[in-house]
Amino acid sequence: MCFPHAGGAPSSFRTWGDRLPAGLELLTACYPGRHNRFGEPYLTRMDALADQLAESLQPYLDVPLALFGHSMGAAVAYEVTLRLEQRYGVRPLRLFVSGHPSPQVPQAVGDCHTDPEALLDRVDRLGNSLAGLLEVPELREIALATLQADYELIETYRPAAPAPVGCPMVGYVGDQDADCSAEDVRSWAELTTGGFEFHSFPGGHFYLEPHEPELVRHVVGHLAEDLRLRLVPSSRGGRDA
Repeated sequence: MCFPHAGGAPSSFRTWGDRLPAGLELLTACYPGRHNRFGEPYLTRMDALADQLAESLQPYLDVPLALFGHSMGAAVAYEVTLRLEQRYGVRPLRLFVSGHPSPQVPQAVGDCHTDPEALLDRVDRLGNSLAGLLEVPELREIALATLQADYELIETYRPAAPAPVGCPMVGYVGDQDADCSAEDVRSWAELTTGGFEFHSFPGGHFYLEPHEPELVRHVVGHLAEDLRLRLVPSSRGGRDA
């Protein structure tokens, strides 16, 4: 299951499904307030969102699961993994975290969710894919509200004692990411008892857009190893969860 960045939606992973081999299916998390959940109240606290998303995965608990999250989505994926292991007794094959420090890394108190100008500056600096929508008058208000809600969630996410997950973890980062360093991503190694691997790609915070083919191949390679899949090209798409 893939978890989008702040302001993101299932469309962030819309082409991933076409790159998967037969035997793998793409699920994408749809946060409240967007796509088919448009009109639902935004969730601005991590516990509420992670609880909801973990519950939504109940129909899939009898099949092997892996989770991938980018930026804010990395923290969400980690919290969902904790719930799957602790509440449902399900250990995912792997947890892939991208472009975000572990919750053990001290973070300055952010103000993007209360300061629209600071939020717009950050979006512009990181190259968030919502930047274009903010230039469209008819969409600006919705895009800004979505970003503010997600930034409130991630800026108030400060778990006191993060627990380790039991599944293996792989960390990714863009080597020119101004928001997240290689060491930030390596810090996730302390939050798994299943082993950790680190990999970097050329580019900034949204390195995964131009390097999608390589990234998906890297993720699939790990899952193929786990599942001993025979990699066969497939044109299967994905679905939201």
